Amino acid sequence: MDGESIDSELADELYSVCRTTVGDELRSITYFTEDDVEQLYLRSDLEQTADLVGFADHERLGFHSQSAYRNTQLGEYQATIRMFENGFLSRAIRGPHGVWVTTDDMSIERFEELTSALASVLEEFAETVDIDSDGESTGDE
Repeated sequence: MDGESIDSELADELYSVCRTTVGDELRSITYFTEDDVEQLYLRSDLEQTADLVGFADHERLGFHSQSAYRNTQLGEYQATIRMFENGFLSRAIRGPHGVWVTTDDMSIERFEELTSALASVLEEFAETVDIDSDGESTGDE
């Protein structure tokens, strides 16, 4: 992403809900669509060495795999949480866009709060993500 693909108001709102919900445990925030990826925040004590494109390719599978969870006894898909040696990755997708947030250790209740807050913001801004006739995001506002 070139920094113009995400609405600045959406970027600010995602940052705000993450900081409010996660606090100092927040490590990074990355926004993505089917075609673009943009890191919105990286905590200052972390190195910028993550392969965002590689992560995005993996997290984009969520656009397609959500249908596998429809009509199950588990209910509606909410989010994905991945555990790593040094932290957690939480991904939420709504409509044509999603966000993954990395954090230090925190309670499941805080992950639930984060998921709910991210889902609300993504749903609110879903119409700001323009999709061209081929189904690709254009980044136009």
